[in-house]
Amino acid sequence: MFLYLSKCMHLHYSLFTLSSFLLRTVTLGKNQPLKQEKPKWKSDVPLTEGQLRSKRDEFWETAPAFEGRKEIWDALKAAAYASENNDYDLAQAILDGALISLPNGTLLDCYDELGNRYQLPIYCLSAPINLIEEGSDSESPSPESEPISEGRFGGEEISVKFRISSSCKDVKMSVFSKETILSAKRKLATIEGIEPNKQRWFFGGRLLNDKMKIEDAKLQSGFVVQVIISSPTSSKSD
Repeated sequence: MFLYLSKCMHLHYSLFTLSSFLLRTVTLGKNQPLKQEKPKWKSDVPLTEGQLRSKRDEFWETAPAFEGRKEIWDALKAAAYASENNDYDLAQAILDGALISLPNGTLLDCYDELGNRYQLPIYCLSAPINLIEEGSDSESPSPESEPISEGRFGGEEISVKFRISSSCKDVKMSVFSKETILSAKRKLATIEGIEPNKQRWFFGGRLLNDKMKIEDAKLQSGFVVQVIISSPTSSKSD
C-alpha cells in the first residue's frame, strides 16, 4: 500500500513538473537563434562615439539595480558587445551558457530560464546611422607627443598585461597609476597600431571609460585587461 502511494505521489510530481515546464515554454514562446544582423536606427539628436559610450555605461551600471539577476545582465552585456563586433558565434555561446531565450531572435527582448524578462535598448546593440565624429580627436595630441614618464603622469608605475581580442595576443605594457585610460590607450596604439577609439578595455567585468584613472580601475601589476577591438564599419562595397 505504501509503495503504491509513493508511486502515485512520484507520478503526480512528475506531471506537475512537466506541466509547469510546458506552461513556461508556451508563455515565453519558441527560442530563436540570435539573428546575425545589427538593428539600424537613427538618434533623435546626433551622438558622438563618446556620448554613445556614456549612454551605454549608464544603462549597464543601473539596469541590474531595477530587476532581474546580475549574472544574466552580465551575460547579456558580453553578448551585446560580441554581437556588435560581429562575433555572433561567441554571442550565441554566451546566451546558451546562461540559458537565455530570445523569442524574436534579438537581444531587444530576452528571458532567463526562470521566465524573467530583460529588455536591452537599441543603442546598446548598434551605433546610430547618424553617429558623428568626435570633435576632440583631431585636436588631441598624438601618442608620440606625450612623453611617457613618471614625472608626466605621476603615481606608481605598474606592468599590466593586455589581451587583444583581434589577435588573441597578450601585450605587456607599463602604465602609471595617475594616468587616464585614454592616455594608456594611446600608448598601446603606438605598440599595436590600434587607434584608441577602436579599443574597448574591460577589467573585472566592467568597461573602463577614457576619463578614468588607472588607480580608479584598481589595476595592479600582473593583472590582465581584456581589449576588445571594434571592427571598422563597412561603407561601400568595392
